Amino acid sequence: MPKATSSTFKVQPTSAASRPKKNGESSASAAGAGAGGGGGARNHLFDTARFGQHILTNPLVAQGIVDKANLKPTDVVLEVGPGTGNLTVRILAACRKVVAVEMDPRMAAEVQKRVLGKPEQKKLEIMLGDFVKADLPYFDVCISNTPYQISSPLVFKLLSHRPIPRCAVLMFQREFALRLVAPAGSKLWGRLAANVQLYARVEHIMKVGKGNFRPPPQVESSVVRIMPRDPPPPVKFEEFDGLNRVIFSRMNKTIRAGFKAKGVAEMLEKNYRTWCAEQGVIIEDDFDIRVKIDTILTEAGYADNRAAKMDVDDLLK
Repeated sequence: MPKATSSTFKVQPTSAASRPKKNGESSASAAGAGAGGGGGARNHLFDTARFGQHILTNPLVAQGIVDKANLKPTDVVLEVGPGTGNLTVRILAACRKVVAVEMDPRMAAEVQKRVLGKPEQKKLEIMLGDFVKADLPYFDVCISNTPYQISSPLVFKLLSHRPIPRCAVLMFQREFALRLVAPAGSKLWGRLAANVQLYARVEHIMKVGKGNFRPPPQVESSVVRIMPRDPPPPVKFEEFDGLNRVIFSRMNKTIRAGFKAKGVAEMLEKNYRTWCAEQGVIIEDDFDIRVKIDTILTEAGYADNRAAKMDVDDLLK
């Protein structure tokens, strides 16, 4: 299997067979209890806690996620965190190829075992390593039961990928999902929603309860569909995000107040002087960055607006 990164992982024996038996408990019964029995906090066959994994076990939910991706027989699908392959086998049945990025070598081996000797085996490619650091291949659609700790990096890595994918159907912690789809003016509207909605249309697909996973997470989950805008708006993400960092830090105060916050004006003046030096622009001796900020905001007509009520179009202006 090609590695996504140069990182290596030392696998510690955590299988049920390595645990001491109690009251004559057999290895088979111990393995059965770890695989599907109780709703304990650990999966004894796979150290899911190590990588923040929660295996989706409900086949109806898994099939629903695949159906919402509207896959074509010619599609190449990128799956992030295939786990034991419950989603993978359903994706394989609906597309031309699946590239699965998995960090846990034992999980990757389990996925390969699911298709061993079947026609789907030729359609599956495993990349072993860290998705955030991986160089991604071409893909049309991304499907993921996302490890919660990489939710934000995953979204922005997908939005920055070229060529632009058709869509992504992703499982997230419900709070994070609701922040992604929040409209302007709502309680959850903020920098995350503004940055994502500039580059994509986002919609909530379904809620997924804790009981659909093994081990069950401590929070509820939701599935969202992200459809990147093609072509993307001609705006540098770093500049748009820099604006949002300033105004959303005090989103219920006026834009003018946000730019007058301690340290913001000094940062802007440093950046402006650097830009002028690169462009060969001469700065007047009596230059005052605060006056320039006021002039620009007043001319734009947004000096007294509040970020909490501004949508993406307002932010672009």
